[in-house]
Amino acid sequence: MDPRRDPRGALVRPYAVTRGRTEPSRDIALEAVLTSSPTQVAESRFAGHDKYRIATVCEGRAQSLAEIAAYTRMPLGVARVLVADLVADGLLTLHTAAPAEGFEERMEILGRVLSGLRRL
Repeated sequence: MDPRRDPRGALVRPYAVTRGRTEPSRDIALEAVLTSSPTQVAESRFAGHDKYRIATVCEGRAQSLAEIAAYTRMPLGVARVLVADLVADGLLTLHTAAPAEGFEERMEILGRVLSGLRRL
């Protein structure tokens, strides 16, 4: 069989893309917003083809981790590992909705609001 026509020839195992890693270096939520600047995209060319694709997807508009996986057609686990690498290397900017401090207080307030709404 011609290797160019064999669908198994185009398949790259996810662990090969992530170099055997299945867990990201940091936890990034599916809804976390990620962006890249033109400088970050230019620097990501040296990080590898898949990381460059991710950086270009985030250039000019914010994308969630889930959107990145969909646009690049990567399994979510692979995208999560690569995005965490890009953030750690400064090639992608992570914008989180969760505040660094005061999170417990906000959750308490939201709990009280929810309780009040349930009593209505």
